[in-house]
Amino acid sequence: MKDSPEVFGTVTVGQRGQVVIPMKARKALKIKEGDQLIVMSGPPGKTDIISFIPANRIADFLKHFETRIEAIKKELSKQENK
Repeated sequence: MKDSPEVFGTVTVGQRGQVVIPMKARKALKIKEGDQLIVMSGPPGKTDIISFIPANRIADFLKHFETRIEAIKKELSKQENK
């Protein structure tokens, strides 16, 4: 894993607000035609930065996170019942 973000180039916002993600970025991030991307600002406090995150990766992260939350809730419940 790299220590710093990779720069893939620049994009120009078209008349309808569209941008073309550079081919190098699409290949590196395995983004294909039809993939949905979540557009977010951030990190926190940095509202002038835009991030494009593949929706399927967010869904996988949330599933994993929900599983971890449930495990924590169970552990806390055990502690409260002692």
